[in-house]
Amino acid sequence: MENLATGYGLIEGPVWDEDRGLIFSDVINGGVFCLGPDDGISQIIEHRRGIGGMALHENGGIVVSGRNISLKPAGGGDTVLLLPDDPDGGRIGFNDITTDAKGRIYAGALSFRPVGHDETPKPASLYCIDLDGSARVVGEDVMLTNGLGVSPDGSKLYHSESLRNRVRVYDVAANGDLGPHRTFATIEGGIPDGLAVAVDGSLWVAIADGGCIEVFEPDGRLRCTIPCEQPMVTSVCFGGVDLMDFYIVTGSRGAGRDNAGTVFRMRADVAGLPLALAKVALP
Repeated sequence: MENLATGYGLIEGPVWDEDRGLIFSDVINGGVFCLGPDDGISQIIEHRRGIGGMALHENGGIVVSGRNISLKPAGGGDTVLLLPDDPDGGRIGFNDITTDAKGRIYAGALSFRPVGHDETPKPASLYCIDLDGSARVVGEDVMLTNGLGVSPDGSKLYHSESLRNRVRVYDVAANGDLGPHRTFATIEGGIPDGLAVAVDGSLWVAIADGGCIEVFEPDGRLRCTIPCEQPMVTSVCFGGVDLMDFYIVTGSRGAGRDNAGTVFRMRADVAGLPLALAKVALP
């Protein structure tokens, strides 16, 4: 496992861009960064903190979470709001996001701030932003939303529910609505965080405070556990030309020092599932 970059507070939201490389955020210190093909680091978005998830948009911009779901245009320009927060309604922000094959966005809402604040956890909802730009609730009663991913055939959506130590699975209807959730896997010895799906349907789940990645078969059986040298494994992403480079990102908690967040890379034995570009209409 290679150590490619370190010195970040809490790395989240890794997404592979075939033109630019690995894109990731620092939730605590702010900013979005790019690890290029030469393993050099550049900052592509400044300041914005709390980005827990990202997706690439067909217009070249990056969809980011945080206080709201918005689009950061390629080359700069004004931020485009896609889904606002609603503090009066209990929606104070968003964490992880993903896309389906049609380009819809799924986004997990937050009803409390899980980082840097001593707040009582409260359940929140899962949203779908449709191709016409409209948004609706498609899942409810989620205790700390985290990783999201869609199965290779598009029939299932996976979703980490961190504070109940489980990964949910939903059947996906043709219009993007979700059926009732089921427990796909229960996590012991850590907290399920970000996740990625491989082309064989396996699910690769970052285990925060567990110092590992757990890989599950499509039927929920544990295939293997991949250890990481840092305890707070926050998210994962497949990348590289063949999508067999497996990126692991971490936070500082448990590492014994501040700004210990690190990007690691290893070779996987299976390719990752390519993530579709977001195609939601812009206001």
